Amino acid sequence: MEGFGLVIVIIAAVLLVIGLTAKFNVHPFLSLIIAAFALGIAAGLPLSDVVDAVNNGFGGLMGGIGLVIVFGTIIGVLLEKTGAAYRMAEFVLRLVGEKRPQLAMSVIGSIVSVPVFCDSGYVILSSLKKALAKRAKVAVASMAIALSTGLFATHTLVPPTPGPIAAAGNIGAEQYLGTIILIGIVVAIPAIMAGYFWAIKVGTKIKVEGEDDWDFDYDEVVNQFGDMPSTGKAFAPIIVPIILIGLGSVVTFAEWEGPFFNFLLFLGSPVVALLVGVLFALALVPKFDRETLNDWIGLGIKEAAPILLITGAGGAFGTVIQSTEIAGFIEGFASSPFLTGAFFLLVPFLIAAALKTAQGSSTTALVITSTLVAPLLVDVGITGAVPMALVVMAVGAGAMVVSHINDSYFWVVKEFSGMSVTQAYKAQTGGTLIQGIVAIITAMIIWMLFV
Repeated sequence: MEGFGLVIVIIAAVLLVIGLTAKFNVHPFLSLIIAAFALGIAAGLPLSDVVDAVNNGFGGLMGGIGLVIVFGTIIGVLLEKTGAAYRMAEFVLRLVGEKRPQLAMSVIGSIVSVPVFCDSGYVILSSLKKALAKRAKVAVASMAIALSTGLFATHTLVPPTPGPIAAAGNIGAEQYLGTIILIGIVVAIPAIMAGYFWAIKVGTKIKVEGEDDWDFDYDEVVNQFGDMPSTGKAFAPIIVPIILIGLGSVVTFAEWEGPFFNFLLFLGSPVVALLVGVLFALALVPKFDRETLNDWIGLGIKEAAPILLITGAGGAFGTVIQSTEIAGFIEGFASSPFLTGAFFLLVPFLIAAALKTAQGSSTTALVITSTLVAPLLVDVGITGAVPMALVVMAVGAGAMVVSHINDSYFWVVKEFSGMSVTQAYKAQTGGTLIQGIVAIITAMIIWMLFV
């Protein structure tokens, strides 16, 4: 099958994923695998080629980023269990100042969400958010929006969060991870600030029922962890891997050679850099016993499993697409003047936004969209670190739009803030829509200036 008929089959496969996950509550992993087989068969591929594409797609992507995802989730669990996330929050609060509590929560959320999933990060910091709101005498809803949007920005844009890593792997940009991290931070900052201003302008007007009667004491919340690690030790598991990956990217870009630079390249490879991050995270552990060395790390592996499966299934889905005759159709489609320069970024943005809005999961939207646009990139001339990184940003920006009732994160924010569904729609859904729009505009501006 070829031409528009093949495009219709691919669209039908995507709709199958959405229908299975959103309507019938099938796990995204199984939905993607079913859709991959259905797509291959409907596209007329030999049955043996369909099996090979699924196996190779799943295994190939796992070989590149599987360990990175596992190490990242382990770091996140150790930061949570040792109180390091709270120590980082305290540091940011002192740095920003208690007179700007919403800004403090935005920054805290954006830092914590780099290794910690935004759902978990919100739960971890929920008590701190309420205690700080009471202490600063500001609306809880404004603090909730600031925290949720801060977490959400880096969750969808900045590796080593699994979603952006998966997107990078799907489009073949994992070797540019340092550049993606740097540009991710640059794009995330305006998105974070958009969430902060939304919290100030909208959140302060939302009154959560019973918030005046809540009994949250800031000092008690912080002291519940006992002796927390120092600020330097708390930040090290996040900062050190990013520095190592960045150094590796500099060596690659500058084409430096020699034993020392080869060693920097070794340390800067994502899997080694994140393993170093795990070692720094282990330094936070108060004592080495079965609970810390087995149970905590086991929890990190358990949390990584669904993301690994979804990511691998997305790789299988993408490989089946690439095994079809879609490339020939794309060559003609890519000649459209719309698909040139910064305006091409609107294609992955709109696809990811549609997927996110339809089925709820940002990670699934990142995985599916990146597999769909991967065959386009070479044909439209997108190669190299910065253009590929901006494609990842466009996918991540779309994966923000919008968080509503089919998104588990929406319910986490609603329940742990005390907002009604209507209030959460105004706060969380509206805030994430603004963030996604700001992020894609920022990515397009960067393209116009530097590509």
